[in-house]
Amino acid sequence: MASPIRLHGYFRSSASWRVRIALALKGLSWETIPHSLVDGEQRDPGFLALNPQGLVPALEIDGLVLTQSLAICEYLDETHPQPPLLPPDAAGRARARALAQAIACDLHPVQNLRVLQRIRAIAGNADAGTIWARETCDQGLDAFAELVGEGAGAFCLGDAPGLADLILVPQLANARRFGCDMRWPRLLAIEEACLSLSAFASTAPGAVEQG
Repeated sequence: MASPIRLHGYFRSSASWRVRIALALKGLSWETIPHSLVDGEQRDPGFLALNPQGLVPALEIDGLVLTQSLAICEYLDETHPQPPLLPPDAAGRARARALAQAIACDLHPVQNLRVLQRIRAIAGNADAGTIWARETCDQGLDAFAELVGEGAGAFCLGDAPGLADLILVPQLANARRFGCDMRWPRLLAIEEACLSLSAFASTAPGAVEQG
């Protein structure tokens, strides 16, 4: 009998939400092991033994411990191919990965909790981190909207959600939380299409926290 899938994460972590969406899209069941980032539980020795980076998510699956949300999502896509998270052609896969990395590698890391805490400490101002995060999200999502363009279909790359969408939706939630003016109609339309699907809505921070 296969061992259960265990997702170590935090309900408000956008990287954890990405993996929850991917698991749900693939129709997989998992057990959630919460680690409060606000309380610093990701630095507990027990979790550091699992992931020395002290970051969530970490996924226990198939006898492995996987870290980094993009790597986890691609592992799930390779081991559970349906429905696919990436297009079938090389050019399409490159574009999907570029969109995903524009947020996951360039935008999100410089506005996550660790960075905001350091900015607040250096500035000696509790508002400094929020201002930084808001400006960072504005700039990053402006660029993402240009990269996506008008396109065809309800999602980032067509008529079905994929890797780019499951990265975008949590980032839009971050943008709202930081007070961005949400000036991206195409991205908001994609978000609406995604949140009409259970895989996105049932794994959202509010739904997970309430559940």
